[in-house]
Amino acid sequence: MSGLIEAITLKRKMYFEYEGAPYHCLEVDVSKPTARGGQTLVRIKMRNLLTRAVFDKTFKAGEKLKEPDLVMEPASYLYAGSDGFNFMDRETFETLTLGLDIVGEDRQLLADNVIVQIQKFNGRPIGLQFPAHVELTVTYTEPGVRGDTASGGVTKLATLETGLEIRVPLFIKEGEKVKVHTETREFAGRA
Repeated sequence: MSGLIEAITLKRKMYFEYEGAPYHCLEVDVSKPTARGGQTLVRIKMRNLLTRAVFDKTFKAGEKLKEPDLVMEPASYLYAGSDGFNFMDRETFETLTLGLDIVGEDRQLLADNVIVQIQKFNGRPIGLQFPAHVELTVTYTEPGVRGDTASGGVTKLATLETGLEIRVPLFIKEGEKVKVHTETREFAGRA
């Protein structure tokens, strides 16, 4: 059975349920009262895990929120088919197919055998949680030209195997594997 969480105890990256939907806490700002008798307010930037909408909401410090019935199941990405994106559950070895409505823009981070956590709310898949970095191969990038760094252009555009385009340093060449930060979708180093 899920418990209750006081708004004042919410931390960044925590999950909670509000008005029947699961949310992910992105930022927390606690404002202490300046006058006696004033209430402590907790301003939260939160993402609805069902609709992916992000918005701010202010709660009173003692307001109680439910813990969501949210389960994370490890799975590895297999392939994309006409019916959706196929993953193998790492515990039961069953294949699970998720539609584009669930995977969305995260499809640009999916390469063979990437291990993700499939988020399930009340037993139904609602999204993916990635590790901090994924390794992807550069399929196209312009060659770095000597002397480019003097003009301040120290990065160039690269297309990765999944179609994702990111800025990379000049020394990165086609065919190299790079690490991509999954939260910001930025270059994080060579793999």
